[in-house]
Amino acid sequence: MRSRILIITATFYKDVADALTEGATAALEDCDIDTVEVPGALEIPGAITIAASSGAGYDGYVALGCVIRGETTHYDYVCGESARGLMDLSLMGIPVGNGILTVETREQALERAIKRNKGAAAANAVMTLIAIRDRFEAAND
Repeated sequence: MRSRILIITATFYKDVADALTEGATAALEDCDIDTVEVPGALEIPGAITIAASSGAGYDGYVALGCVIRGETTHYDYVCGESARGLMDLSLMGIPVGNGILTVETREQALERAIKRNKGAAAANAVMTLIAIRDRFEAAND
């Protein structure tokens, strides 16, 4: 059975987001994929919570976005809180692949999004978590 995956992409840095989404989508070619866009990384955990509680039937979620350090401490809060939100979801048993880049510069972001294909890495992570969940659910049958 094909997995249903929701990709949630923060579009604050649209070029980076598009590259991450392209990588994730290619890695999930054997899955049924839906996508939704949110303004920034802080909105991603909320969007996953809404989707997971809606009964839409997704097997897992891929969180994609980018946070680039600026001149204020806002970077630290966005990085920490978006990661905490995703970890909270994961600890609730919701398979989430975290592809939110936290970088110093746009050049680093593009390097990670395109050359290092972190979108695919997040997609592969969620598929691993789904397989682990399925293994333990099958053991209880």
